[in-house]
Amino acid sequence: MQKINEGVYRFQDEIFPSHRILFGRLRSGQQPRTLLITCSDSRVVPSLVTQSDPGDLFVLRNAGNLVPHHGVDGTSDDRAAAATIEYAIDVLKVRNAIICGHSHCGAMQAAMQPSQLHRLPAMRRHLATLNIEYCLAELDRDGIEDPTQRLQAVVEENVLVQMANLATHPTVALAVKERRLAIHGWVYHFESGRVETYSPQHAAFIPITRAEGDHSATVKAAA
Repeated sequence: MQKINEGVYRFQDEIFPSHRILFGRLRSGQQPRTLLITCSDSRVVPSLVTQSDPGDLFVLRNAGNLVPHHGVDGTSDDRAAAATIEYAIDVLKVRNAIICGHSHCGAMQAAMQPSQLHRLPAMRRHLATLNIEYCLAELDRDGIEDPTQRLQAVVEENVLVQMANLATHPTVALAVKERRLAIHGWVYHFESGRVETYSPQHAAFIPITRAEGDHSATVKAAA
């Protein structure tokens, strides 16, 4: 805890004073423009990657950046995640929703090798929402055998699946229909700092550029 405590002291003594006006302004409420759904992995730091200030991002995190599918009966398998999504869209009126996967994702690795989860029943139930059998069948069909390439392909496919799941939420579907919300799919490579966005024109993840625009906003239906 010493390193954590020292970080708190440094924040209070050095960082906070230089942002006092910003934090004071945030007392009146938050107005984030973006809902960012990403993995709990400690190597993924959203505010660092996007260079965002407090109040800019409304962040939802869980293992594998999974989004619960909203059932036809109006319920969701993950009420906490569903509530966060609903609040971001209906109350905070975010304009963008980003599903951000990342390289070397342990959750996706575990999904590919379920034997790793024999002592993690909660994680096993959590990852069961991902149709990993379909993903692996696709990899076999495409002849992708290298373990690193297979994992990266699953990471990317998972982002697309979660984008589709997000779109099943009524509040999200309405916002997209009314062009109040754009859904984006990202993959962050923490070992290189590269961030890729899904481009429907290329049917692939491509590096984000300074000219990045609405072409990344898409929802690909999961098979």
